[in-house]
Amino acid sequence: MIALVALSLVAIGAALLVAALVPVRKLVAQLPAGSVRQRWQALRALIVLFVLGYVGYAIAFWRVQAVLADLIVPLVFFGGGCFVWLIAQLSLRTATDMMRVSVLEREVLTDPLTAAFNRRYLERRLGEEVARARRYGFALSVFMIDIDHFKQVNDRFGHQVGDRVLVGTAGIVTEMLRISDMLTRYGGEEFIVVAPHTDLAGATQLAERVRERMEGHDFGWFGAPEAGRSIGITVSAGVAALSEGVDDAQKLIAQADRNLYLAKQRGRNRVVADV
Repeated sequence: MIALVALSLVAIGAALLVAALVPVRKLVAQLPAGSVRQRWQALRALIVLFVLGYVGYAIAFWRVQAVLADLIVPLVFFGGGCFVWLIAQLSLRTATDMMRVSVLEREVLTDPLTAAFNRRYLERRLGEEVARARRYGFALSVFMIDIDHFKQVNDRFGHQVGDRVLVGTAGIVTEMLRISDMLTRYGGEEFIVVAPHTDLAGATQLAERVRERMEGHDFGWFGAPEAGRSIGITVSAGVAALSEGVDDAQKLIAQADRNLYLAKQRGRNRVVADV
């Protein structure tokens, strides 16, 4: 009787280990390539070795247990199986929940069309960058980009083409930014770039490169009836940098907006960084 109980405990423990391989496999599939994924793969191999060990023990000690004290090792095996299975289930659930939260946060903080950050995140991030720049004496600049004559694009080619132009613009600007920079869709056809550790001259140069890239980019023609034609897009930009007179997030944006207005007044397709 004791031998049968011992065998049952070991068998259940082994079954739980095998069951733990399922959530571990799902967890490994969700992880990106890297050291963390490799460690979970190593854990999966260890679980397989444990299963083999359980089977080996059951074969080697079949009918050896005669007294209650002999159940200690089978109980440990059973507890080990329970522990590994529970940890695997909790790890998978935690990873899934964290990914879901990350996706939801991304959806809340980004523009659904262009995938750039939205104004809500801009207000939070820019406030943090201003506080950091003022505290440590770092340079901080922003520039506001506006697509020239965007209403004409929508009126002439339709809003679907306009949406593609917006997406293309966001993609072009993103490619030209550093990891520390941030692109935000401020509204309509306006975008704001936050450039930490960048003075007014550096931000102006970056905005000018963006302007040149946009001017030289062929957006193609998205309408079949007039295939072969292309859409030329230009942008205007207003640049502002943190200074004594422009010392908070609202003033930075307001100054960039004023300079953008001057760029429009001066003929568009240009960058203005007047102080």
